[in-house]
Amino acid sequence: MGLRVYNTLSSRIEDFVPVEDGKVKMYVCGPTVYNDLHIGNFRGPIFFNFVRNWLEMSGYEVTYVFNYTDVDDKIIERACKEGVDSKEISERYIRAFVRDFDRLGLRDHDHRPKVTDFMDAIVNFIEDLVERKMAYVACGQVFYAIDRFPGYGKLSGKKLEDLVAGQRVEVNENKKNPGDFVLWKPAEVDGPGWDSPWGRGRPGWHIECSTMIREILGEETIDIHGGAVDLIFPHHENEIAQGEGRTGCPYCKLWMHHAYINMNDEKMSKSKGNIIKACDFMDRYHPEIFKYLVLSVHYRSLLNVGTDKVMDAMAALDRIYRSLETAREKALEAGEGEGESEKKVHGDLARAMEEADRKIPKALNDDFNTGAMMASLFEVVRVFNALYSGGKKIWGNFSRGASAKAYGDWMGKWGRPLALFGEEPRDLLERFQEILLTEKGLDRKRVEELVRRRREARAVKDWSKADSLRDELAKMGIELTDDVRGREWKVALR
Repeated sequence: MGLRVYNTLSSRIEDFVPVEDGKVKMYVCGPTVYNDLHIGNFRGPIFFNFVRNWLEMSGYEVTYVFNYTDVDDKIIERACKEGVDSKEISERYIRAFVRDFDRLGLRDHDHRPKVTDFMDAIVNFIEDLVERKMAYVACGQVFYAIDRFPGYGKLSGKKLEDLVAGQRVEVNENKKNPGDFVLWKPAEVDGPGWDSPWGRGRPGWHIECSTMIREILGEETIDIHGGAVDLIFPHHENEIAQGEGRTGCPYCKLWMHHAYINMNDEKMSKSKGNIIKACDFMDRYHPEIFKYLVLSVHYRSLLNVGTDKVMDAMAALDRIYRSLETAREKALEAGEGEGESEKKVHGDLARAMEEADRKIPKALNDDFNTGAMMASLFEVVRVFNALYSGGKKIWGNFSRGASAKAYGDWMGKWGRPLALFGEEPRDLLERFQEILLTEKGLDRKRVEELVRRRREARAVKDWSKADSLRDELAKMGIELTDDVRGREWKVALR
């Protein structure tokens, strides 16, 4: 089965057929850099990183563009508030984005353009629209005339007659139609500005992406344009009007939009005080948990983040990383001592991996169903764990070492496109313990003291005291263990 993807433009799932055989041009709207980004801003970078990776695994050559909007009202407002140049603000938060992006361990984009590097091209683009009478000049401003573009509204489903001034459109007495949108506007006295035929000014938001697409990916129709659902209107709708209004050719074949992230069943907003920055989330928990949360659900489904969801994600990752730690240990134990006849992967594990290898591509080719992919991964984890917790009889002439190595390699194969499962298992499992101690308000020294006292009680066969201490630890959520590393205790995930 070939790749099929939901297209916002047609409101249905379609076969993916690129404009040029074997090649994909993909553009995703990046951040407006005026602040640290919150977790919702990173759903796109995480998901579309996976999209690019899966397309490449499927044999496509992908060119991936992800932009920075580094001139904007919010940037200027912050610069004025701080008494600094707007470039200082934008560069500060570009660095912050790169810092967070790198912590997530995602592959870099092929291009990360900044709007301010394309001002001449933006002016030229607007001049073309004015010459084609798709745009008009009024009092130093340039507006796109939406009634000149018959297809306006085809992405969002909005109709011209429904666009009322003051509702989702900027009120401006210089507009011929309330729905007309700005392409160029005069610069503020102390704000950033560039020379143009219409005076010193700066571009409107929508023209920026259309220009960068044209300059980097070319005049032809691009294959994929992505972003969050809130960009469908007006941003992406206006991009289509600009791009097609200028060339007369289709702007983009496939429009992909991911859903929001909510915090504890509520939309994130400043007024509710429930916005959590990506950097703060990763400090409190771990980048691996964040990536797993995003990729464990379908991209078009609302993702609700809260303590319970984080604990669920940690529990899932704990299972995987404990299995990976076991796999590494068993592979190392076997070493090179096995003969070729002994290096046979257990049949149950081999069949489970083969079955998952059939299911996973089918799931991903069905509109990037990463949730179904995770279910297949966990079925293999279940089989692996069952084998290594079983007795010697289940192994027969199968090799524990070869099976462990095959499992580790297999998980690596599917983890790489997800940017998951690549952490050092022991380090991450230890980090989970630190998180749980903090989340449950437990004092490590107190726990270790109780464990020590129990060990001493057992040594002198004071079973009553040992049992009492065990019960006290259990009430705190501490499980007593005797694992391969000699760990005596761990914090229970539930």
